[in-house]
Amino acid sequence: MGFDRTAQLSHHLEDMLDGFRATGKVPASTVDYLLAGIDLLDGLLDDLQSNKPERSIDVFMRETPSEEPASEQPASKESTPVAEVLEEIPAEELITVAVEVDPGEIVLVAEPALEPEVASFVNVETEEASQEETKKESAKEPDVFQVLVDLAENTPASAARGILVLRELEKSGELMSSKPDIAALRSGASCQQSQAWLRTSLAKMHIEEALLRISGVVKVRFIDDRRKEESSGRDEGARTIRVRTDLLDQFVNLTGELITNRYMLHTATNGRDWNELTQALSQTSRLIDDLHHQVLKARLMPLENITGRLPRIIRDLSRKSNKKVTLRLTGADVGIDRVVLEALTDPLIHLVRNAVDHGIEQEGIVTLSARREKDLVLIEVADNGKGMDPEQLRQKAVERELMTPSQAASLSDRDALMLVCRPGFSTTEEITETSGRGVGMDVVKAAVSNLGGSLDIISAPGEGSRFQMWLPLSIAIIKILLVSCTGHSLAIPITRVQRTLDLPTCDIQLSGQKRVFRLGEEVVSLYSLAEALGLPEVAAGEITWVVLTEVQGRRVGLQVDHFLGQREAFVKNLGFPLNLLTGLNGATVEGNGQVVFIVDPRPCLRTANFSQTIDPGEFDVLS
Repeated sequence: MGFDRTAQLSHHLEDMLDGFRATGKVPASTVDYLLAGIDLLDGLLDDLQSNKPERSIDVFMRETPSEEPASEQPASKESTPVAEVLEEIPAEELITVAVEVDPGEIVLVAEPALEPEVASFVNVETEEASQEETKKESAKEPDVFQVLVDLAENTPASAARGILVLRELEKSGELMSSKPDIAALRSGASCQQSQAWLRTSLAKMHIEEALLRISGVVKVRFIDDRRKEESSGRDEGARTIRVRTDLLDQFVNLTGELITNRYMLHTATNGRDWNELTQALSQTSRLIDDLHHQVLKARLMPLENITGRLPRIIRDLSRKSNKKVTLRLTGADVGIDRVVLEALTDPLIHLVRNAVDHGIEQEGIVTLSARREKDLVLIEVADNGKGMDPEQLRQKAVERELMTPSQAASLSDRDALMLVCRPGFSTTEEITETSGRGVGMDVVKAAVSNLGGSLDIISAPGEGSRFQMWLPLSIAIIKILLVSCTGHSLAIPITRVQRTLDLPTCDIQLSGQKRVFRLGEEVVSLYSLAEALGLPEVAAGEITWVVLTEVQGRRVGLQVDHFLGQREAFVKNLGFPLNLLTGLNGATVEGNGQVVFIVDPRPCLRTANFSQTIDPGEFDVLS
């Protein structure tokens, strides 16, 4: 197919593995090299899919580890036939020019003394410094284009000049491919024109000036990459999923039944046959439920789609930290909604990194498991390391002035463990490449919450840690709690509701400017949903209707006018400018055509007035 570099790299990696097949052992340094080759191969495939020239593999091929058989080592530069070409030129017409054949390796090449400008290339270090300054000055996105460099007719030692041209292009950016390439030029191939694909941020004018200073170069032309223009019209963000043919057959059958049922409804309506109409509606409801179920199945993708990279991550982290860590995966075939799965990739990787960096001390096991729990999926990352001490977390929170000593003492162990999800909170004193900055767990919790899920942490000193993510199977169709708020019907996702309360108004008490009530041994703050949304409040009667939810790791009560019931809803995204309103996650349409907004109470309550922690010691009336 003409993908020469991809084929060359693939065969090179195959040959390496074949060399170790007899012994059955591969040295660790060679495994690192092979994994780097896999990464480069992935990059080459990306180039092919993007209709770009194949990236260079020369540097990788030269870095073959010593364990590889000698036959695979690069040929010596001293035997290059370029010298043979130069032998045919009289000595009085030659001067010595410094040519950078490899990065950091300067080879002296005799070149015809045609023009005095050649001497400028003796000072390679000065030229490189100039190019580096030019690169720093340019902050724009790199461009990809083809560079055509013509040499004068009958130019002696054209191969040596071709090497100079390619090295100059390498200093200007990333030399993606060239014709002829370095290997051919070292073999003395004729080079009247160099054709190269270059990715660079430098202006074409600067590149042209540098190339024209090479003796023998008479013309430089640039051709823009037209394939980039052609691909820009395509939807690069298009996403696809594989659907089994039997599932498509189910869709066809359900569609056919719905069409038949539509005619039954028309007939029953026209004939005013209410019994038949009731039966047809019941049948339609059944078909829609079945269709909903099949559509969700079509969107489900196995968890293994994002767990494939975890063994590599564990291996790299283990080597960096000098730890021996084993990864165990269970439930990788559990299906999850594509949107949920894509948003889960980074949080999952961060939890695994944390387990190796914080949990495992010298040797241990990291377990990733997944299983279905009714309409939720439970994904758990666990380790058998040192675990976390809730008391130590309380002390850290006080030391970092995140809360007062009395507030820390009132935290349950569960709430103390959730302190690691606070922005800027970290228990480690040493900052490493992967942790110690207090950034990460807050992002994990935010990502899980944005998906309509919840995060639980279970840990104890010496017993390891377990991070449980409870996630919905789908975020397109969700269960909602309908509530009334100052005459408006609003919907709250069930995943945001811990429970609902019919609270006697007399049980609500004041602590300064705050309203609170007791729930068992816990003191819970009470806020008004109407006030949070900027709506006029309605005075409560003898009963106050409260939705118990969680904001920033603690329970709070949300006062509404009344509960209107629960149901499933198809969520429609909001367009501009409604998508700018805080707390509105979307909308759904009722059977009567009424639009009901879906409210996420957490952003509404994350203001200075709403996010203050209640300290039981601040008020006496509840003590």
